[in-house]
Amino acid sequence: MADVSATSGNSVLNKIDDSRTRLASNTETFLKLLTTQMKNQDPLSPMDSTQFTQQIVQMTGVEQQLLTNDLLAALVGMSDGGLAGSVNLIGKTVTAATDIAALSDGEANWDYNLSRGAASVKLEVVNSAGVTIHTENLTSQAAGDQSFKWNGKSDSGVAQADGDYSLKITAIDASGSKITPDQSITGLASAVQSVGGTTVVTVGKSKIPMSAITAVRNTV
Repeated sequence: MADVSATSGNSVLNKIDDSRTRLASNTETFLKLLTTQMKNQDPLSPMDSTQFTQQIVQMTGVEQQLLTNDLLAALVGMSDGGLAGSVNLIGKTVTAATDIAALSDGEANWDYNLSRGAASVKLEVVNSAGVTIHTENLTSQAAGDQSFKWNGKSDSGVAQADGDYSLKITAIDASGSKITPDQSITGLASAVQSVGGTTVVTVGKSKIPMSAITAVRNTV
């Protein structure tokens, strides 16, 4: 936990340092323009010193506003689903809205919910290249929570490599209307990390964006 907090704190400091660098560059440019303006002023009609003062005050105000904005943005980033706020998920059972599950040790599991009973359900396991690896057809399925466990083998019986696979569900009710299921996976959260600026939680063997998590409960 200490490492996560330190990472978030360093991120804030880095953003503030970047802001100061930009401000220093802006100030230097402003002073060069002001100096050039003074050198080229009309000697018979010199600029009022009040104008110099007003311009400096305006520049200072802009600098302060920019720094304040960057600091607020950095602080919001720390508290809005960041690593420090997500580390307490570790060791808990979480549910995430996703159609992707990781195949590991010859097993991948999905959960889904049907809003009404289905007369037929077609389940298709699709690999990362978009190719359907395995298909199952069910004659009927009741409304409510359902689950599907895949043994990691293709329709021809060939064991597939570990990795992420998605589950495509085509459910039709008795009237022939399509049912759109809510898909999810449930598992133990074992780690959190930042990937490309997005907080990602490891659920079982899958890496899920923090924004996809819909439920958290203590592991019994």
